Formats: sequence, structure tokens, C-alpha cells
Amino acid sequence: MKKSIAKFLVLIVLSIIIFGFNQQSDPINKPEYVIVIHGGAGNASNNDINEEQQKEYLEKLNEALTIGEEILKNGGTCIEAIEKTINYMEDCPLFNAGKGAVFTNEGYNELDASIMQGWDLNAGAVAGVRDIKNPISAAIKVMTNSKHVLLSGKGASEFAGKQNIEIVDSTYFFIESKWKSLQNALNSEKHGTVGCVVLDKYGNLAAGTSTGGMTNKKYGRIGDSPIIGAGTYANNNTCAVSATGHGEFFIRYTVAHDISALMEYKNLSLTEASNVVINEKLVKAGGAGGIIAVDKNGNISMTFNTNLMFRAFAKSSGEKDVAIFK
Repeated sequence: MKKSIAKFLVLIVLSIIIFGFNQQSDPINKPEYVIVIHGGAGNASNNDINEEQQKEYLEKLNEALTIGEEILKNGGTCIEAIEKTINYMEDCPLFNAGKGAVFTNEGYNELDASIMQGWDLNAGAVAGVRDIKNPISAAIKVMTNSKHVLLSGKGASEFAGKQNIEIVDSTYFFIESKWKSLQNALNSEKHGTVGCVVLDKYGNLAAGTSTGGMTNKKYGRIGDSPIIGAGTYANNNTCAVSATGHGEFFIRYTVAHDISALMEYKNLSLTEASNVVINEKLVKAGGAGGIIAVDKNGNISMTFNTNLMFRAFAKSSGEKDVAIFK
């Protein structure tokens, strides 16, 4: 009897060593679906964004969230939910993506976007495009209808046109009055992005990110948003991640993939992995920004090292929140 108990205890200890202490939630109780969105991160304060502006941001975040949640609630896929949610944010001039994209040093709007699905690691992205109305839709077509992952510039636009993605004149992106006031509120060097991560009813994870880049950027600069593993990553074995912030740091530290890797190889929980990457590695390196993420069990992370991150989430369990500041 004593030997049996001893063997049982040894098995427990071995199980803890092998599988770790950080299995964050019970897969049996995971929600049917989860959606998390962000609209960029920054160091603006309550004094920089007045109450009326905050209210407008919260309303638009909630509207975007509702679009994706309704799709998921009615049995739609993670890719469908991400596309329509980000389309809404791309069409909203408040966010630095699509219509609201910031201007380069030469006075253009150059857009980037990417998408990744967790069940087969397929991905698509476009970078440096000036005339695609909804870059996330073009990124999805790159993923599904081409042999490539990343298309840039004129080639990306040519491909998008052949895929019946809406092409617009560059004047579509010019909104002088709103963007002058917004850029003044959020400082001249504006970093911003929109993103969406989803766990759908079929147990699949996906992540999408879209951006107008950095205000006053030069030389065709491209940030992390269209870079798979830096600004976007999804893997059904771990999590889906969309990043926002100073892209150069997110590229150097392959932020989105690093969170997944810490979960896979060190058995960290999503929360722990996010904190290590965003609040330790990036802070030490001098990188500012944040991430949204959801893991395979429906746990979420909205981790950032700046003053604010426009963010929202909803779960099938009824949990929901929309927020800006910490």
C-alpha cells in the first residue's frame, strides 16, 4: 500500500515537472468564442484626450467589437470576424489604419496589414500600399489566393485589384481637420495600429493587424504590423497575438512569436508570457507598446507598457469590456 502511494506521489511530481504549474484554465470550461481588439497604444494622458474624444473612441471600439462578436455568435469563423471587425476600424478615421492612416514625410499614406490562422500557420500580408481601401482584406487574399506571404507596394495593389479588393484614389485617406487635432493630441510622432484576435466556436485561433504606420516616416519604412511573428502571430497550440507600438522593437524581438514560444517551450501561461515580453524584455530594450492575445483555452491578455491602449474584448460567457487607460 505504501509503495503504491509513493509511486502515485512520484507520478504527480513528474507530471508537475513535465507539464508545469501554469495551465491557466480548464479547457472543459473554455468559452465558445472570444474576440479581443485594439486601436493602438501610446503615452497620451487624460489631459491630451478630452472626455468627448474618449467617449467617441469607446463608442467606436464597442461598435467594432459588436460586429465581430455577432459573426462569432452566429457561427462565423475567426477569419470572417477579424476581417469585418478590422474593416470597420479601417473605415473609421479615428484609428491609424485605412482611412485614418497618418502621413509619411513625403505627404503620402502608406498602409500595412497582415493575417495569420492558427490551425495551419498560413498567413498573408501587404506592405507600403497607397490605394487599397481595406488592407486587411488584401492580406487575406494573399493568404488564401497566392503562394506568397508578403506583397508590397505596387505589386500588392495590382494583386489586390485582380482579387476585386476595392482600390481608391489616394485622396480618400486625407482627413485634414480630424487628423491635425488627433495628431496634436497624441503627439507628432504618432504610432498606432488596429488589431483583432479571435478564438472561434471551432476551436481555431487567428490574428489580424492593420496600420497606417508612423507619422513622418521616411524611405519607405515598414514596421512590425505586416511582419508575421513580429506584429501578428497565431498558432492553435498556443495563442493568437496582435501587436501595436514602436515597430522596430517589435521586429527585433519578434514579439508576437516570442509570446507563443514562451508558452510552447517554457510552459508559461499567456499572462506570464505577455508580461515577460512586454513589461520586461521590451521595457529593458526601450520599446513602447502592447499586445492583445487569446490562447487556445479562451484566456486573454491585453498587456501594454504605455499610458494607454485602446482595447476591448468579449466572450461568449458574457464577459465584456472596453477601455483606454490603464
